[in-house]
Amino acid sequence: MPDASAIAHIVIVDDDPAVRATLRDCFEIDNYRVSEASDGNGLSACLAAAPTDLITLDLNLGGENGFDIARAVRAKNNVPIIMITGKGDAIDRIVGLELGADDYITKPFHVREVLARVRAVLRRYAGPGNSAPPPDQPPAANSYRFDGWVLDGNRRQLTSATGGSRDLTTAEYNLLMMFVERPHRVLSRDNIMDLLKGHEWSPFDRSIDSLIVRLRKKIEDSPGANQLIKTVRGVGYVFTADVRKS
Repeated sequence: MPDASAIAHIVIVDDDPAVRATLRDCFEIDNYRVSEASDGNGLSACLAAAPTDLITLDLNLGGENGFDIARAVRAKNNVPIIMITGKGDAIDRIVGLELGADDYITKPFHVREVLARVRAVLRRYAGPGNSAPPPDQPPAANSYRFDGWVLDGNRRQLTSATGGSRDLTTAEYNLLMMFVERPHRVLSRDNIMDLLKGHEWSPFDRSIDSLIVRLRKKIEDSPGANQLIKTVRGVGYVFTADVRKS
């Protein structure tokens, strides 16, 4: 049995007790610690009670909108979210990813698929691409200027033309640094995974897309315009800004 401090804590949010029971059994067999919530208030209580490593969130919670709950979680927490729902419409998948969901599973689902996706998302959040550099590793020696922004490689800080600072998670910083070092170059998701030194690519994993959505929100003025990080359909992404190194 692994040390309790190393066991990931998953919160299941679903108003169907049978679905919660199925997911609990699935996760506990894999030695995860599990909490349950039937609505947004219950989720808030779980998040306040103990550190949470991942949330599975149903989009249909009686009178509550799962998208609104996901948006509220994303505003305050950097915890991964896997949306599990009976909806299969493509637009819901897109909206879910734009809100910061890390993956999206439709009902009915197979528990092995759910476990595979949970493991992939947890790996990504715990992987080298999301960890701070070792203390003995020398800092980057350069800064990059693009579209009014300055990315300082020494301070690992992003500032605007007016001097205001923009907070980035470690994963967001690493992704942006990867892009500014390779402007106007089309990168596939596999390329990005390799450059971020993540684990092997999983066909179930949507974490790259979700991470790019979150970074876009922080560096682009017009939500949805995708003027700096453009999607190359069927290939990947390209950073379109002219970058000056200093």
